[in-house]
Amino acid sequence: MRVGVIGGGLSGLTTAFHLQRALPEVELVVVEAEPRLGGKLRTVDVEGFRFECGANGFLTSKPDGLRLAEELAAQARLLPSSDLARKRFVYTDAMHRLPESPPLFLKSPLLSPAQKLRVLGELFVPPRRDGKDETLREFGDRRLGRAFTDVFLDAMTAGVSGSTPEQLSVRAAFPLVVELEQRHGGLFRGMFARRRRQAGPGGILMSYAGGISTLVERLRESLRAEWHVGDPTLALEPRVGRAGRRGWLICTQAQPAGIEVDRVAVCATADGAAGIVRGFAPALAERLGRIAYTPISIVGFGYRRRVAELDGFGVLTTKSARQPVLGVLWDSSIFPDRAPPGAQSVRVMIGGLRNPELALQDEAGLIATARRGLAQLMQLDAEPDVSFSCRWDRGIPNYPPGHLANVEAIYALVDDHAGLYLGGNAYRGIAMNDCMRNGRELGERIAAGMG
Repeated sequence: MRVGVIGGGLSGLTTAFHLQRALPEVELVVVEAEPRLGGKLRTVDVEGFRFECGANGFLTSKPDGLRLAEELAAQARLLPSSDLARKRFVYTDAMHRLPESPPLFLKSPLLSPAQKLRVLGELFVPPRRDGKDETLREFGDRRLGRAFTDVFLDAMTAGVSGSTPEQLSVRAAFPLVVELEQRHGGLFRGMFARRRRQAGPGGILMSYAGGISTLVERLRESLRAEWHVGDPTLALEPRVGRAGRRGWLICTQAQPAGIEVDRVAVCATADGAAGIVRGFAPALAERLGRIAYTPISIVGFGYRRRVAELDGFGVLTTKSARQPVLGVLWDSSIFPDRAPPGAQSVRVMIGGLRNPELALQDEAGLIATARRGLAQLMQLDAEPDVSFSCRWDRGIPNYPPGHLANVEAIYALVDDHAGLYLGGNAYRGIAMNDCMRNGRELGERIAAGMG
């Protein structure tokens, strides 16, 4: 049996890995449009500085990243973040440390005494039971107060997804907080209950020595596959072969006549998947086309000397701060191998749904915006020794209200086509742990369907 996987990002590679793990005899065909695997997971080395084009790691609070490292026999390459990374900052009118405990929250200048009382009043807010698909703004205002949403949730969504509380479905983007409310009656009650059941902290950020590309390399090394890298898929066609056996043709730029497979998992972006299936499933393509993406760009700077007190994870901004950047990650303080000894490095996030036009600038514009952001947030105006930029016009899928209903409709339409599967971060979770979990589940489901 031959199975095709279209898309060589983390979702596609983990799907292929777990499928082959469950069915060692399967013949894999992996097709990737770009000249390299990994999708948005890519580490770039610039004169000894390592910059990530996308995510820089995964949290240990979910098991998927650690589990995959173990299955790849790559535990020795895992790199935990520095203890400095526990300290995080937010910029409102100035840079403030995010409180990490109730006593620090009560002392924090980020909220007024009345606003802090409103947050504590969450214990007395009744849970919502009507099933409404709320935005994060509606959920946060209702349970914790508008001021908390304006500062904490606004900054968090900028850093996690480049979105805003007004444009995110809380049920789609943060299902755990909805579960806490529904199961325990509130967020604080739910967190207390989880803390009683679980020992230890909420998770440590982990990466790999040498950068996140190490994970991509280990996945490729582990797979026995027919590789078509740098070969865009033009179309997917259902076919009926000998003895009425159904299968698929993957028509690519280099193989326009098609690559024959028995099953196919499309792990491309939603818009890419829409183009691939439009010829035989226009209704499915229309639904896939409804999933929008957030433009975001990354600018990295390396300094061969100490130029700032990078004592922490980094700083995120709020919308009300009216800054040109979403935030700054202090890379050399998070993972020690991201800069040479004695050097420092940062990555600046630009654009998102706050300022999408800023993400679409050319390289010179991105670098100028990043330097302006560093000067305004951190009073860091030193000339960098090295620069790096990466622009994602369609960076992160956005999950607005109605997203989960659209995803359910997409899955129902996929079920009409035997042997067709969908994977990727456009549907149920954008983080690395989500992609690894979804890839594992999809690979095992394909294997089970093949018997």
